[in-house]
Amino acid sequence: VLPSRKTTCYFKLLPSGKEIRGLHIMRFFRDLQKYFHYLLFASKSQLRAEVSNSYLNWVWWVLEPFCNMLVYTIIFGYVFNAKEPYFPIFIFVGISIWSFFSKTLNESVKLLKHNKGIITKVYIPKQMLLIKVILVNAFKMCLAFIIIFFMMVLFQVHVSCTILLFVPTVIVLLLFTYGISCFFVHFGVYIEDLSYVTSILLKMLMYFTGIFYSIEKRIADPFGYFLNRYNPIACLITIMRNALLYQSNEVSSFLLLWFIISLFLAIVGTRLIYKNENSYVKVI
Repeated sequence: VLPSRKTTCYFKLLPSGKEIRGLHIMRFFRDLQKYFHYLLFASKSQLRAEVSNSYLNWVWWVLEPFCNMLVYTIIFGYVFNAKEPYFPIFIFVGISIWSFFSKTLNESVKLLKHNKGIITKVYIPKQMLLIKVILVNAFKMCLAFIIIFFMMVLFQVHVSCTILLFVPTVIVLLLFTYGISCFFVHFGVYIEDLSYVTSILLKMLMYFTGIFYSIEKRIADPFGYFLNRYNPIACLITIMRNALLYQSNEVSSFLLLWFIISLFLAIVGTRLIYKNENSYVKVI
């Protein structure tokens, strides 16, 4: 049976899958522009609230990763005899990137439930809450990298053009963290135990990311080679270390691969939240 002219016209009005994906992407950038000032205000407010009752105030954002670096340098550098050039900076780079990623992922699981008072009263795109968390943790990571650059001067690290890889590496890290966190935001609404599972998985993943050691030197091939390139955070940490400390771009060819994967995760994750955001309020 052939469809009538009226039915044919109706179906022509329905957007295709590609058009829907395009609409979600356009909507995301419109929302980002619309809520930009809110993101800045909310990020500043959260940063102030975190240190409002402490004596050292914002110094804790610098002191915490710096103290962790000292502890791990002593344990792995002297107790376990790990020898890498510029070892304190080597560890500091790993801690800074890993802390940003792990804190953002942990917060994303319970993000909507912790912001129940906001999302049940006024409409706000749920991705904006996630971006606020990313901005807060990214600010702390930037402070850590300021210390790293000062340490590079102190240790007289030779700087070459590979330092230009710093910016694209940070961009891929932000994009990947946002993309993977979107899925944790979504499933965290429906799966109560996901926060416990995430905490355990992150602890396991931390030791396979090479924060305290060089993966390829400590783990035999092909496992060391595989982990250093196909574990995204380990790959980004290695690229960052090579760019800042060792004037090498050995693994930087994988930066494009992880950018494409991160972009795909970000697009799919954004669509997933937009499609289900109306049901989040009912579940919460």
